[in-house]
Amino acid sequence: MKVYLDNAATTPLAPEVLEAMLPYLTENFGNPSSSHAFGRKTKTAIEAARRTIAQHLHCTPGEIYFTSGGTEADNLAMIAAITDLGCKHIITSKIEHSAVIKTAQHLSEKHQLQLSLVDLTPDGSVDMEHLEVLLAAHGRSFVSLMHANNEIGNMISLHDVGLLCAKYNAVFHSDTVQTMGHYPIHTDTLNIHFLNASAHKFHGPKGVGFIYINKSIKINAAITGGGQERGLRGGTENLYGIVGMAKALDLATQHMEEHAAHVREIKQYMIQQLEATIPGIRFNGRSKESDALYTVLNINLPESDNADMMLFLLDLDGVACSGGSACSSGASKGSHVLEGIQALRDNCASLRFSFSRYTTKSEIDFALEKIKDHARVATPA
Repeated sequence: MKVYLDNAATTPLAPEVLEAMLPYLTENFGNPSSSHAFGRKTKTAIEAARRTIAQHLHCTPGEIYFTSGGTEADNLAMIAAITDLGCKHIITSKIEHSAVIKTAQHLSEKHQLQLSLVDLTPDGSVDMEHLEVLLAAHGRSFVSLMHANNEIGNMISLHDVGLLCAKYNAVFHSDTVQTMGHYPIHTDTLNIHFLNASAHKFHGPKGVGFIYINKSIKINAAITGGGQERGLRGGTENLYGIVGMAKALDLATQHMEEHAAHVREIKQYMIQQLEATIPGIRFNGRSKESDALYTVLNINLPESDNADMMLFLLDLDGVACSGGSACSSGASKGSHVLEGIQALRDNCASLRFSFSRYTTKSEIDFALEKIKDHARVATPA
């Protein structure tokens, strides 16, 4: 049996999404920038996709710009805040996605700006009081805090952070890659300037995403060229990717409550079984709690001879999970998120399991059996 429990890294393409994409891989191949009928047809498909996404985010189509994914969108927002919107101070946290942390470090050095890391509570939640202290102590700031952490599932309130940023005239960006398609996001009720998504996190294709840019702000071109995306991002659009992304978000949004109920049930079942069968197990961050991202569970196993090999052994047994973000897989250093909340323990494996609407109870049972097989107590010296 093969069990895939790494949906926070990527999700399988929904069959309905592939079906929607296929005509734009074959007969509907016109360049969207061409003025003839072939081009007009594909341009119409792109704009229909933009309207669909805007409808689900409760914004105007003109506030949606297509990108190659979440990392590009993170970079676009951060660079624009510094170069176009007059931000002189960057606020983020040490457990953000590397696309935010590394870009923040690069921009602060390049433009000689101060970079502040907001304090975290022991479980990895943002300290809102410290965030206000940082905002009050500096001039116009750029705040980048992810909606839900991709490793430990901790969430922020977009509403509360947005209000705080508005109070101090700060520019607010949130990486919503893990929550898009899983939680309702109504931009018309939020004080937010940028948010972004990646299609492959909600059963869409890889290599395509979007960024929401509040219509109240104007930024310069991120990629100059042919003037696509209303001059913001030149280059021929990822036509079939955009069509597939809109279909995937449409499906996710239409069935959001149904999918969430299924995944929450699966996750709770796994938590109960782990607690009942593995004494001393811990749950990293707030991933076990009901207010955490419901698609992610991050566990810390008791000390074991197999700690360093746990991921490898589970993979050999047919269980796919992760030890952290997929963007840092292969790195010799452990998860920067778990290190940031001081959750790493010697000889204790931390594993991230992430679920989708396709995950089944029988798959969880199989994974649980393999985890128990390898979570042996360390041999005394």
